[in-house]
Amino acid sequence: MTQEQDELKEKNILVTGGAGFIASHIVDKLAPENNVFVLDNLFTGQMSNLERVKDRITFVEGDIRDRETVNEVVSRVDYIFHLAAHVGNIRSLKDPYFDMEVNVVGMINLLEACRKSEVKRLVYSSSGAIFGEAKYLPIDEDHPLNPESPYAVSKLAAEKYAFAYHKVYGIPTVTVRYFNAYGPRQDSSEYANAVSIFLSLTKEGKPVTIFGNGEQTRDFIFIDDIIRANILAATRPAAAGEIFNISSGEVHDIKQLIDLIAKVSGKEVLFSHADFRAGEVRHSKANIDKARKLLGFGPQTDLEEGLRQTWMALTETRV
Repeated sequence: MTQEQDELKEKNILVTGGAGFIASHIVDKLAPENNVFVLDNLFTGQMSNLERVKDRITFVEGDIRDRETVNEVVSRVDYIFHLAAHVGNIRSLKDPYFDMEVNVVGMINLLEACRKSEVKRLVYSSSGAIFGEAKYLPIDEDHPLNPESPYAVSKLAAEKYAFAYHKVYGIPTVTVRYFNAYGPRQDSSEYANAVSIFLSLTKEGKPVTIFGNGEQTRDFIFIDDIIRANILAATRPAAAGEIFNISSGEVHDIKQLIDLIAKVSGKEVLFSHADFRAGEVRHSKANIDKARKLLGFGPQTDLEEGLRQTWMALTETRV
């Protein structure tokens, strides 16, 4: 157990969206030593993600848009990791109204509930999508904010609400902006990111689609590093009221990603090309100096190793 985990020991903790990809890994990490509440409507989350800790948690099947449910569960906890969201640029283009309800109204419901409680820290999971196409690289926290999809707009709006409630009401919020998260349990539908889609299709022997010329770059961050960043954000005193980029600080283009997937899988990665998709940026790289300085955060898993672990989890034999 790390020093940061020890500080959270035996605490009442809420993880919203806790049956989802990132959130379920946070639940796994915290459940053995804490009283963890999981709020999830199972719209995209899966109970199978909580299989390892199902007997150690309190699962609340509910919607972040339901104020009564949110008020009740928040009244019982000390720390909140807020990951419930309608996720993805492409999905948001199809239903921007629902996107706003979940990501913005859900955040307001949570913050209003915090006003009536004594929450010690609320860690909000945001996205590097709020920056839009980069004006310069690497992208620091002060980079201009130019969201290019309804999803990115909604995540930015929720950030602003978190900051406002910290300034006006003193609610100890922290925002962590992930860039391109990946790892075991990640959705591999059309709305997912390249890593999970490419690995899944490679496993099935099907070709992947490269949108554009394959030279667009991404800053990938493995799930284990994201978990550590969240725990640091919840426990470091200097983090309250701050916003942090969380990523590897390194970039790979899509062609390099395919080469690494071929290496870790031992399979040929078949591919075809299609036009660039609307709402997606061409290049992204995070400056994580602030997280290093104030959180003591530093990524520990490089892309090849992260892909190897994700591939192994995807292909392991299940009884």
